[in-house]
Amino acid sequence: MTTNAAVIASAQGRFPAATERPSADHTALNIPAGEAMLLLEYLRDAQDYDFLVDVTAIDWSAEQSPRFTVVWHLYSSLNHAYIRVAANCTNDAEPTMPTATTLWPAADWHERETFDMFGIKFTGHPDLRRILMWDGYPYFPLRKEFPLAGLPADLPDFDVAAETGTRLISAPMAGGPFVATPGEPMSEAEPRAKDEAWNEQRAKPEKA
Repeated sequence: MTTNAAVIASAQGRFPAATERPSADHTALNIPAGEAMLLLEYLRDAQDYDFLVDVTAIDWSAEQSPRFTVVWHLYSSLNHAYIRVAANCTNDAEPTMPTATTLWPAADWHERETFDMFGIKFTGHPDLRRILMWDGYPYFPLRKEFPLAGLPADLPDFDVAAETGTRLISAPMAGGPFVATPGEPMSEAEPRAKDEAWNEQRAKPEKA
């Protein structure tokens, strides 16, 4: 069985620009975007990381550069080991990353979700469309500037919008299950800890 140290040493021997990424759980590597697909292919073919578990991203905020990091999670069904690979997008305003669909067809939907939520375009993707929000939705919900309650927007169905005369509105956050105050224990911020038997139309009952 290949050890984590051996995988890192082997990858760095082939890709000198690869660096070990701090991680609290699995082996992890940073790689420049231009070498990301080559490293992923090497890990698949030479290190037996045959299963693409996930593709996601990190938005470090508009105040940081590089702003966006794409992250791939791989699993070796032979060695029963995980590895994480991360690459920074080189353009903060129009982030892009090469597609991994040529290596794992399953990257298709993962990349569509990352594009939908973060606005990162995967060059070479065979059908890069939004997968959760509708085409024409103007925001990327997992970017740092997107508020937890959402933003007003036009309805996706213009006939419904014309009939109802309304738009999408922000969700009311008062008493919501994920609203935590600074210093509040996380156990108190979890949904099961909130009294949700009231809302803006029904007054919160007084405690006995």
